[in-house]
Order: sequence, then C-alpha cells, then structure tokens
Amino acid sequence: MNGSRILTRLKALYDFMSQHGLETLEVEDLEGHVRLVRASPQAPVQIVTAAHAAAIPAAGAAHAAPAPQAPALPPGALMIKAPMMGIFYRASSPSSPPYVKEGENIQAGHVLCMVEAMKVFNEIKAEFPCKVLTTLVENGKAVKSGQDLFVVQRA
Repeated sequence: MNGSRILTRLKALYDFMSQHGLETLEVEDLEGHVRLVRASPQAPVQIVTAAHAAAIPAAGAAHAAPAPQAPALPPGALMIKAPMMGIFYRASSPSSPPYVKEGENIQAGHVLCMVEAMKVFNEIKAEFPCKVLTTLVENGKAVKSGQDLFVVQRA
C-alpha cells in the first residue's frame, strides 16, 4: 500500500473513531492490521500496525494504559465471546434497561447484548441456560471478534 493510501485510510479510521467517541479501534483486513488507541478523548491517537509492530505516537501523544488482565474465573464459569468486531450495547436504546443483569438466570435464546457492525445491530443470544456472573465490556465500547463479553455459569 502506498503512503497516500495509508494516510487516507488512517484518516478515515480516525474520523470514525472521533464520530463515535471510541477510545480504541482495531481493524484487520486484506490490507493489514491497524490498531488506534486514544488515552483520553482529548489526547491524540496512538497508531499500532502489524507491519511495524511498534507504536507510532502522534505528536504529543500520551502512552496508552496497559490492557486489563483477564479476571480469575470461578469454578465452572464460562466466557461468552463476541462473534464479530463492532460496538457493544447492553440495551436496545439508552433509555431501555439492559438485556441482562449480573446475577440473573437466563434461558437459551435470551438476548445478552447487541454488537453493531457496519450499521447492522446483531443480537448476541445465550446458547444455553445460564447465570450471568459478570459483564466485561462497558456499554458503547468497541469489541473485537473473540473478545470476552460475559462470564456465565451453566444453570
């Protein structure tokens, strides 16, 4: 990919990130892997690409906080993972109650959350009866495919 295409792509990703108030955006496609990280809404974006495997901070960029460590799982606990990359939503609208609450027992087929990908809202449903122990992602945050969303225990 030539330099001007890279800059055009990065600008488009940065604009998307700014429009949606995202702190992190990760994209992997045939052209490569790019991860944009903003330490705070006012801070410049830090760019990490697979080609360089090192951070290229924008002028005056602050260092990003280290990634949170996975929680220790109670015996018998399972993770429900994001099936795709997108924006995680706990409820159908900001004024609606969350689909599930911690400590709640749910049946197979119950909607756990939504992941918005390319303007399409995808319902993520429980595949088995379970008790929701922990929600691992904040509402409105970007998730990547395979990222842990919930800690549950089979009912």
